[in-house]
Amino acid sequence: MAENHKQTSAKAASAASDVLRDPNSSTEDKQAAGSALSQKAPKSGSGK
Repeated sequence: MAENHKQTSAKAASAASDVLRDPNSSTEDKQAAGSALSQKAPKSGSGK
């Protein structure tokens, strides 16, 4: 299977996060937002 190297921009990821937090967002909106966030580049550093 081919690898997907596409990444979501920080601005788009922020908008997707807002959609996921909004209780009035539709299921379809939340699915699209989750898909966008799954393509977000990981934060650099170990986070520890």
